[in-house]
Amino acid sequence: MTMTLHRRDFLAASGCLSLLAFTTSSRGDWEPSPRYPDPRVRVIDPSFTKYRLNLAKVERIATGLRWSEGPVWFGDGRYLLWSDIPNNRIIKWEEETGAVSVFRKPSNNSNGNTRDRQGRLVTCEHDARRVTRTEYDGSITVIAEQFDGKPLNSPNDVVCKSDGSIWFTDPPFGILGFYEGHIAKPQLPTSVYRCDPETKKLTVVAGDIERPNGLAFSPDESKLYVVEAGASPRVIRAHDVTSNGTALANGSTLITADADGTPDGLRVDVDGNLWVGWGMGKEGLDGVSVFNPQGKLIGRIDLPERCANLCFGGRHRNRLFMCGSTSMYSLFVNTQGAVGG
Repeated sequence: MTMTLHRRDFLAASGCLSLLAFTTSSRGDWEPSPRYPDPRVRVIDPSFTKYRLNLAKVERIATGLRWSEGPVWFGDGRYLLWSDIPNNRIIKWEEETGAVSVFRKPSNNSNGNTRDRQGRLVTCEHDARRVTRTEYDGSITVIAEQFDGKPLNSPNDVVCKSDGSIWFTDPPFGILGFYEGHIAKPQLPTSVYRCDPETKKLTVVAGDIERPNGLAFSPDESKLYVVEAGASPRVIRAHDVTSNGTALANGSTLITADADGTPDGLRVDVDGNLWVGWGMGKEGLDGVSVFNPQGKLIGRIDLPERCANLCFGGRHRNRLFMCGSTSMYSLFVNTQGAVGG
């Protein structure tokens, strides 16, 4: 999606800092494959074959992080932002130069990020327990920080719909300890919220999901997918978006992880396939699992560490950026990310 953004003003006001000693060089735990096609990109079902580029490899573009989350692509600036939650910062990677720097610190232990339909950065902040928007001049606008007079738990992931509404999940992960936020007692159930673009009012669109985590709309916005992290095993639920686009109905389980599977963040491509960050279980499951719209596993991207979240980017939105625990990986694929993800 092409968005208008006053890049220079945005970057200057957002306080980009000097380059850090991040590295993209190989370490003992990572070696790029010498082969084409990359054996890390696995076809589980023949329908995935058309999405794999035989002359594209998994690349590690940054490392030296603690817990990577919430990637978001800025195509008009040709850079990627993502959260390094325990280090309380947002990281920036520049596509043209490969330079890696700190975009914002402190970040209030930011987690999920996205862009609204005006191109502004929208961020979930664990420590401040709120959702914010970064304006073109770098100032911060609070989108949501409480519901019914009570503080939110710790907003986790966020997406923006074409009508301008902001949808986010609110599990308690950021208030369970001091590593990703601070200890506090939850005062609200774990829910999925919608913020109305006109009234700014919050409404609960799903209050029956135990610890909702990653979320994404289908390409036509007729469905909302939500990872239920409190289920055992974890599941990915599919909900119909009502005809007026403001509520959900007919929630059901689309995908059930096995006992060792840990789906986290997800994004959807233009064909409706779900690309899901996966791992933190049985060895060999770390990476990305790809499911068709019917919930069938069709492909895998193996990584040496858990993938918490991902996004599509690059000039043609055909480059998948994957948040490994301590590193950022990328892979060119033969599809494009759906608008809004």
